[in-house]
Amino acid sequence: MIPKTEYVPYFSSFITLLDSEKSIIDNLKLVQDDFETSLKNISNEKQNYKYAEDKWTIKELIQHLIDSERVFCYRALCFSRGDKTDLPGFDQDLFVENSIAQQRDFNELLEEMSVLRKGTIQLFKSFTDEDLLKIGTGSGNKISVRALGMVIGGHQKHHLEVIKERYL
Repeated sequence: MIPKTEYVPYFSSFITLLDSEKSIIDNLKLVQDDFETSLKNISNEKQNYKYAEDKWTIKELIQHLIDSERVFCYRALCFSRGDKTDLPGFDQDLFVENSIAQQRDFNELLEEMSVLRKGTIQLFKSFTDEDLLKIGTGSGNKISVRALGMVIGGHQKHHLEVIKERYL
């Protein structure tokens, strides 16, 4: 269990989705396995489906997960190395709007997510116990390296649950 002093309340909704008895690495692997299993056989029609006009397609959701994971990994790396810079936030809607997710091959998006997750796992394996406890600031919010690891997995699980409930 990660103490709530290591992250702002907003991230609790992601962190609590994961098994607090499992390691960051195990949670990242489990969520990615469920993600791949759940999405590997989705029809072209479903890949481009929006359940409401102002919502993203599944392709755009996957691109959002890829972009977010890269940002969170960068933050974790900076904080673990002692960088005290208040890292900027990012506009998730602007990122999706300026991506070409809709034009990309669905299987390539899934492959990119898989490769990225393998890199994320290697990154978190490289952190010492002391590194995981380091706290930095991103988007004006303090968060520890280990909380970021759980946020990455919980964020993916959150969006996978939305996909299962509203898209499939």
